[in-house]
Formats: sequence, C-alpha cells, structure tokens
Amino acid sequence: MMKTRCAWCGSDPLYVEYHDHEWGIPEHDDRRLFEMLILEGAQAGLSWLTILRKRDHYRKAFHGFDPARIARYTNKDIERLMNNAGIVRNRLKIESTIRNAKGTLEIIKAFGSLDAYLWQFVDGRPIINHWTSMSELPSKTLESDAMSRDLKKRGFNFVGSTICYAFMQAVGMVDDHASDCFRRTGA
Repeated sequence: MMKTRCAWCGSDPLYVEYHDHEWGIPEHDDRRLFEMLILEGAQAGLSWLTILRKRDHYRKAFHGFDPARIARYTNKDIERLMNNAGIVRNRLKIESTIRNAKGTLEIIKAFGSLDAYLWQFVDGRPIINHWTSMSELPSKTLESDAMSRDLKKRGFNFVGSTICYAFMQAVGMVDDHASDCFRRTGA
C-alpha cells in the first residue's frame, strides 16, 4: 500500500528518505541539533534539497559538526572551506558557522546542553499543529521569534525567525506533518 506523505517532499528519493526518517521526529542529540541549526542557516536563499545533497560534504568539511573543533577554526580553515565545492561557499555562512559554534559552547556551559536550551522554547515537548493544507503552515511563530531573538542576543547569525521555525520543524519541536501523512503524530 502506498504511504501518504506531506506534499512538500514529492518523489525525490532523498527528500522522501529525509521526510520519512528525520523531519519532524524529536531530536535531542546536541551534535545533531547543532548540525541542523547550521544547515538550516546554510539553506537561506536556497532549496532544502540543495543542502540535503551537500550534507555529507558538510559533515566531512565541518568535522562531523563538532562545535568545539569548529569554534577553533582559523582563517586557514575558512579558506579551506571557501575552496570546497561540496558545500555552499558563502563566506558569511562559513564565518557564521564558526561564530555559532562558539555560541553553542557558551549555551552548553550555561544550560548543560544545547538540547535543554533549545527545547525550552516549546516547554520541552513538541507542538502538534493541525493544519489542513500546506497554505496554512506559518513561516514563523511566537516560539520561533523568541528563539531567534535569544540566539541573536547570544551572537548567533543566520538564525532569523523563519530559519528557526524550519529548524523547529526539522528537529521535531513542531509537528507540521499533514493531517493525512503517515508520519503524523498519532497517525
């Protein structure tokens, strides 16, 4: 029997795999949360499929998204990344990744984990939305506004409210699966 999925993932095998096994599933691993926050920022102005196709290159180029290692990157690392055709070679986004890694380390110091910090914006449990059509999905919410403001206050870049909302959807802080999607909470 054919599974009903959210319309946005279409039929591209990479998108279908991402939808079925990642998007909207609550994530609590600090490194995966950091990775998704960085990749959502890298996606700004591009399609998510472009980033998914480059994700393995990102993981290799950014040392498995180890924030402690990335926080120590130098100009030499920036140049190495600017010459890496496997990632989006945007200097501002690369520098932002380093800046956000430093901010992540500060958050971990203050909150014990990136997980504890990020999930506080949804009171520690997913928000289950009940949209009946894709046109109802917001691009941002009060929760993503609050996350964005606080991350920016902590020196993060590429964390506008729309990016934060996409991040929240991706890591399962928000369940925006369509009402007829097999991944829908309670489906």
